[in-house]
Amino acid sequence: MALNQPLASREVSSFVRLLNRYVLREHVGPLLFAGSALTSLMLLNYIAKEFAKLAGKGLGWGVIGEFFMLAIPFTVAMTLPMAVLVATLYAFGRLAAENEITALRASGVGIRELLTPVMLGGLALSLVMVWFNDQVLPRANHRLRNLQEDIAQKKPTFALRAQVINPIQEGRLYLRAGRVEASSNRLHEVAIFDLGDPSKRRTIYADSGDLALTNDGADLRLTLYHGYMQEVSRSTPGDLQRLFYITNVIRVRGIGNSLKRNENDYRGDREMSVCEMGSQVRMLRKERAQVRKEYQQQLENQARILATGRTRALDTSPVDPGEAPSIDGIYCGAVAWVGSFFVDKKPPARPGAGTPPAAAVPGMVDPAHPGVSAVSGVAANPAPAAAPGRTFRVEEPVVDLGASLAAATNQADVARIRLLTADQGVDSLNVEIHKKFALSFACFVFVLFGAPIALRFPRGGVGLTIGVSLFVFALYYVGLIAGEALADRDLLPPWLAMWGTNLIFLAIGLALLRTVGNEGVSSRGGEMAERLGEFVERIVRLVKGPARREARA
Repeated sequence: MALNQPLASREVSSFVRLLNRYVLREHVGPLLFAGSALTSLMLLNYIAKEFAKLAGKGLGWGVIGEFFMLAIPFTVAMTLPMAVLVATLYAFGRLAAENEITALRASGVGIRELLTPVMLGGLALSLVMVWFNDQVLPRANHRLRNLQEDIAQKKPTFALRAQVINPIQEGRLYLRAGRVEASSNRLHEVAIFDLGDPSKRRTIYADSGDLALTNDGADLRLTLYHGYMQEVSRSTPGDLQRLFYITNVIRVRGIGNSLKRNENDYRGDREMSVCEMGSQVRMLRKERAQVRKEYQQQLENQARILATGRTRALDTSPVDPGEAPSIDGIYCGAVAWVGSFFVDKKPPARPGAGTPPAAAVPGMVDPAHPGVSAVSGVAANPAPAAAPGRTFRVEEPVVDLGASLAAATNQADVARIRLLTADQGVDSLNVEIHKKFALSFACFVFVLFGAPIALRFPRGGVGLTIGVSLFVFALYYVGLIAGEALADRDLLPPWLAMWGTNLIFLAIGLALLRTVGNEGVSSRGGEMAERLGEFVERIVRLVKGPARREARA
């Protein structure tokens, strides 16, 4: 018996490895097919929407290919969790329909052993998606936005739309036309908004105009007819200058027929990694705490002015909002800990080694003798220090009560707007942080949700896979979009808005898994098609019953 025991253990472990490979192999094919199909469908939808912005611009195939390649990461991030659900439903449904699970159960293999390799695979895929959504997706989104801006600068006459404010130079020059003749580049009822000079705002109106490129194709020339130009200075908003003209030629440099690649370093929330967004959140929280303190002081000043006729100087000492545990902090700490193993650690330098002696500077105090100057040896006269932890704010009498009250009210309104802006920034960034993790771990959640449904209805077939998948797709993405909107309005916490749908599907999957484990798996009983057929037969009998009685009568 002692000789047979190791052999039995090896056979069991070999059988378990073979079973795990078999179950995972059943999921690989459906996963690849569903992932490629869903990604292709979403990409085609994106191409259909963006094609009008690319056609007619004379772009090379390399630029067009780069444009759509950069759109693939976002599409994969959205479709891969759904592909996992389709693969889980199809694979377990096929195993149950062909009685393979029944045979395994008869051999002593339970549901837990069948689900373990798939759950581990889903968890591994979720971890890979965390890295993908944190590193690959933001970089692709950033490059795609830069490429879109570069393409928009090429042949802007083709992209002009009537009755719409069209950007000619983003942030500097905008154009609106009542009617556009694409064949001749003729514009009617033209309005141009020039924001290039921050000290003034210029608006140009014209009855009509022509758009054309210069001879070298590098610049854009706008020829306007019968209109006027008006300017308003920010320093003197009450003064308006208006100039009428018959013909006015405007040359916009750098807007032409050649594609110029520019790199904009600005990054939106969808173009930053988790750690970058986390640092922005901490900065906004400090700003929010400081602005909230200023807002409260302004409100107190309003009440103090009305009650005593005095005002108090603001306390500008920094406020520490504290560091609350967050998912981005835990993740970034783990990333830093893992990265520390791949960074060469240099031995610490000896204290004072390689450091030249500091030159004596007039007025510098010798650290060994704090009261003596390092140059003259004369006792230094340090300024008297305030007691630690105390801030003195002096109250001053108000000269003009009405003006001071209006100024305090205005400052309080500005502080309130800044506070709302900081709150919205924190919520928006937290939503994006939690979305990256929620979408990634949806792969694991859909394994637990799809497997018990496929085992509970083994004869559902492809119809069950398509029906359940479409229902879950719609419900999951509606919940994701609605949760994001509610979180941006501060009506839901960001973590609940992004993780809510995951928690709902996880709870349903665990409940179904418990019933499947208690009932056992069988190809009979609990079949969706049979129950639906019985329901239809009952409806038909109810409808035909009165007709038969009338025929007999």
